Amino acid sequence: MTRADGSAAAPTAPPAERVVARLRRHARILILPVVLLVAVAGGTGYAVGLVSESWQLLALLGGAVLVILLGCLLPYLSWLTGRTTITTRRIIMRSGVFVRVRNEVAHARVREVSIRKTPGQSLFGSGDVRIDVGQERPVVLRDLPKPHLVQAALHELMEAGRGPAMRGPVAATMPDGDTVAWGGR
Repeated sequence: MTRADGSAAAPTAPPAERVVARLRRHARILILPVVLLVAVAGGTGYAVGLVSESWQLLALLGGAVLVILLGCLLPYLSWLTGRTTITTRRIIMRSGVFVRVRNEVAHARVREVSIRKTPGQSLFGSGDVRIDVGQERPVVLRDLPKPHLVQAALHELMEAGRGPAMRGPVAATMPDGDTVAWGGR
């Protein structure tokens, strides 16, 4: 490439991909495991005083540990390992406790972004963000907090991918690092 003055122009590199947001499902799905943990701890503490045989005590404690592992720890690990990352170029969805699954959707493939809320989700300010990529079934980001903010950011990023420069609130908050802060908590 040459400039108008005849000198050679340096090739321009595409802008670096930046992380816009890292999201998890709404934490309200952990309410039931926490209630179960409190109930099992209280019930086990009460029942320990009622049993007299050592094998009964071991069976009681073993059962309590099993219920806590399956009913409390596994749901927490499932929530903790499920993460959605939105960058300036794509959406990356990761999930799985024992088997890791990773899906990516480029912003260029996204046709439509919509929100679906159940009454319970509306009560807690969360919702499902549905992303239509032209397949039979849309990609669904389940139970995200502040889904309207996520939808607005995705619309803005889709427009930025089609236009020469980013505009709007996400562009105004871009720091020099790799993470863009938006939707403060």
